[in-house]
Amino acid sequence: MSVSILQIAGIAITLALIIGVSLYSGKKVSGGADFATGGGGGGSLLVCGGIMGALVSSQATIGTAQLAFTYGLFAWWFTLGSGIGCLLLALFFADPIRKSGCTTEFEIIRREYGKQVETIGSSLCSIGIFISVLAQVVAGAGLVSVLFPSIGTAAAVVIMAVLMAVYVLFGGAIGAGMGGVLKLILLYIASIAGLVTVLHMTGGLSGLGASLQSVLVGTDLGNVQSAVSLSNINTPADLASRFYSLTARGPLKDIGSGLSLLLGVLSTQTYAQAILTGKTNREAKKGALLSACLIPPHGIAGIGIGLFMRTRYVTAAEATALAAAGKSIPAGMGTIASTIQVFPMFVVNHMPQFFGGIILGTLLVTIIGGGAGLSLGVATIAVRDIYTSISPKFQNPRVALNANRLTIIGVLALAALLGMAVPGATINDFGFLSMGLRGSVVFLPLVCALFLPGKIDRRAALASTVLGPVAVLAGNAVGLPFDPLFLGIAVCFVIHALGYRRKGVAVTTD
Repeated sequence: MSVSILQIAGIAITLALIIGVSLYSGKKVSGGADFATGGGGGGSLLVCGGIMGALVSSQATIGTAQLAFTYGLFAWWFTLGSGIGCLLLALFFADPIRKSGCTTEFEIIRREYGKQVETIGSSLCSIGIFISVLAQVVAGAGLVSVLFPSIGTAAAVVIMAVLMAVYVLFGGAIGAGMGGVLKLILLYIASIAGLVTVLHMTGGLSGLGASLQSVLVGTDLGNVQSAVSLSNINTPADLASRFYSLTARGPLKDIGSGLSLLLGVLSTQTYAQAILTGKTNREAKKGALLSACLIPPHGIAGIGIGLFMRTRYVTAAEATALAAAGKSIPAGMGTIASTIQVFPMFVVNHMPQFFGGIILGTLLVTIIGGGAGLSLGVATIAVRDIYTSISPKFQNPRVALNANRLTIIGVLALAALLGMAVPGATINDFGFLSMGLRGSVVFLPLVCALFLPGKIDRRAALASTVLGPVAVLAGNAVGLPFDPLFLGIAVCFVIHALGYRRKGVAVTTD
C-alpha cells in the first residue's frame, strides 16, 4: 500500500494550518506566565481547545478504534470517562483552582502540606503524565508507518517527537489552546465523516451487526480467538458479551478504567492549566462544560470504525493462528500488522483520497497536540514545583520560559527513545495506567487541600502520595481481576481518614 499524491496534499494542508497557528501564537508569548497559562485572558473556546487539545488525542481516536476492533463498546470508556471528568472539573473544581492563585495543582498541595509532599508528588505525577506522552509517540509512529511503510520505527518516533516540540515549543498554553480549537473543528469533521462512511458501507447499525456475526460467530476466525489470548466466539451471545458490552472484561475492571479517566482529568496539570487560561471563572467553567459535551461523541465514531474494520481485516497474529490450524483467511478480508493501524488503514483504504488526506493530517495533529499539551504539563510541574525548589533563579520569567522549553525537548526525546522499544503496544492501556497513577497521587490530597484545609495531617498526605501509586503499580503487576486504581484510591482514603484532624488544627508549611 502506498499513499497517493492527493492524500499527501491533504496531509500537507492540514499540517501547514496547525504549524501556522503555533507560529502565530508564539508571537504572543513574552515570559513564563504567558507560556504556562496564556496570561489568563482566554475565552471559553480557548479553554475548551486547551483541554481537548491534550485530552482528545491518540487514545480517544486511534486508541478507541484499536480497542473497539478487539472489544467493541468497551472502547467508549476513554472518552466517556474523560467527558464525566470534564463535567466535574467545571462544576466543582474550576472555581477553587482559580481562586487558589496557584499555577499548578502541586502549588495548592504545597501550601497545605509542605514542600516534601509537593516534590515527591510532582515527580510521581510527572511520570504518570509522561506515560501518556509515550502513548502519543507510539500512536504517531504507527500512523507514520502506515503512511510511509519504508520508514523504520526509529525514524517514525523521532518525526513525531519533533512535530510535537514544534507544536508547543513556541506557543505554550496559547499555542496548545489555539491549536486545540483548530484541531477540534477538524476532528469533528473527521469523526462525522468516518462514522457516516461506516454506516453507508454497512447499511446502518443492523448491517454492521450482521456483518460482525457472519465474520465471527462459529467461523474459522471466531474459533481461533483463543490463540490470540481472547475467548472464541461460537454463538451470538458470545459476540454480544464481547462487542456490545461496556463491561466486556468484567464490571470492576472496566468501570475502574472509566474511573481512572475521571480522576485523571481532575488530577492532571494540563487540564488545570487550561482552566487558568480563562479570563473569568465563567469562561473557564464554560470551556470545561463544552469539553464535557464534545468529548464522548468522538468515542462513538471510533467504535464504529473499529467494528467496521473488524468485519474487513484480520491481524497478522490471527492470520498465523489460522494457518497453524490449517485454515485460510476469510475471502475478501485483508491483513493488518497490528491493531494500532485500524484507524489509519480505514482512512487510507476506505475514504476519498484528498478528504482522507485531510483526516490523516487531522489524526497527526490530534496526536501531536495531545503529546505536546501533556509535555507542557510535565514541564510546568518540573519548573514550578521542582526546579524552583532547587534554585530561586527559575522564578525569573525568562529563565522559567527557557527551562520550560528545554524540559519539553527532554521529555519528548526520552519518549522517542522508549517509543522505539514498544511500537505495537495497545495505547489505551498506557492511557488507563497513566490516568490511574495521576489520580492516586493527586486526587485526594488536592481535594482535601481545596475543600478541607487544615483538616488532614501532613504526614498522612505524604504517606498517601507515596503509597497510593505504589499500590496501583503493584496491582497492575500482579494482574488483579479489577482495576488497580480501586486499590490505590482505597489506600489513599484509609490514610487520609487516619490523618483527619477533627478540630481543624492548622497545618504549617515548611
